[in-house]
Formats: sequence, C-alpha cells, structure tokens
Amino acid sequence: MARSKKCPIEAEGIKYIDYKNVGLLRKYTTRYAKIKPRKYTGVSLRSQRALAKAIKRARFMGLLQYVR
Repeated sequence: MARSKKCPIEAEGIKYIDYKNVGLLRKYTTRYAKIKPRKYTGVSLRSQRALAKAIKRARFMGLLQYVR
C-alpha cells in the first residue's frame, strides 16, 4: 500500500507563497523557466495553484524570466 506524499511546501511550514521569494519560485521552474508539474514536485493542488500565480506575478514584475 502506497503512502501519501506530504506536500514539500506545507512540510516546510510556508503558509503564504510570496512572489518576491524568487529562491523558492526558482525551485519549481525548469531551466527553461517553465512551471514544473505537480507530478514531479509532489506539491498539493492548493500550493500548485498559489505557486503558479506567484510565478506569473514575479514574471510580470520582472523578477523571473519568461524564457531562458
């Protein structure tokens, strides 16, 4: 029987994913600046949505690149 995986963001105790936290956001993007899917990162659905929103905001503000 497979154990359920704990979300790495919730395991670290992060309650709010901030678009200014570029170090965290870079862990969840590929080297070509695409957002990594949940299947590979193990992030929960709620955290994945918040991550995507924060990454898109950071791109718009110029903190992250759209394409490398």
